[in-house]
Amino acid sequence: VGDPECMRTADLGVQRFLRVTKQYLPHVARLCLISTFLEDGIRMWFQWSEQRDYIDGTWNCGYFLASIFVILNLFGQLSKWLWGCSGACRTIAYSILWDLKFLMRNLALGGGLLLLLAESRSEGKSMFAGVPTMRESSPKQYMQLGGRVLLVLMFMTLLHFDMNFFSILQNIVGTALIILVAIGFKTKLAALTLVIWLFGINIYFNAFWTVPAYKPMHDFLKYDFFQTMSVIGGLLLVVALGPGGVSMDEKKKEW
Repeated sequence: VGDPECMRTADLGVQRFLRVTKQYLPHVARLCLISTFLEDGIRMWFQWSEQRDYIDGTWNCGYFLASIFVILNLFGQLSKWLWGCSGACRTIAYSILWDLKFLMRNLALGGGLLLLLAESRSEGKSMFAGVPTMRESSPKQYMQLGGRVLLVLMFMTLLHFDMNFFSILQNIVGTALIILVAIGFKTKLAALTLVIWLFGINIYFNAFWTVPAYKPMHDFLKYDFFQTMSVIGGLLLVVALGPGGVSMDEKKKEW
């Protein structure tokens, strides 16, 4: 996987980065992760009538049921325990369930939430101090594995099939990185590289602040921007907390 000396230098760079940022990186990761839900809840509050009219026009359910949906979705976006359900309902209600790009990005967002749940899950405590309990910790490990695998779906939507050199190089490098994150090999280095790459792409392609607020594209880019920031938050959790027990990095310690 590249020149060993370069990899050692890169690993040392990641370790130094983590030493400097270990106090606040998990907090930044969580803030990024929930940013799309906060933005969506705020937008629903300020665009109440537009949201209600859209739901009514799409599903022909009447103003009352449309208003109930918007209310539930609003509180769902601002409630930690309802984020997953709210995201699923929003995907169906706004008729983007069968849009492959949106579906994959919502699944990637679900991966970030899974990592957040894994982080908040209390470590299994043994009755005997110092004795590991693999059975109790396994659910958390598999949640981390599922979160990693779902997160990489975001990058599947960024692959381009143009035959120019830049697109080919981007596809090769991006594919290699997402495979490394998924299998948990050099995970922190690969995840941090993806964070930098995805953040640059997000700033370049989803610059909603350059589009007038009255244009529909403004809301579309804003939604995409914060959704991407949430995936970045999930990757930052991987950088801060590691890949978990079900990973090649963890298995290497046993070899």
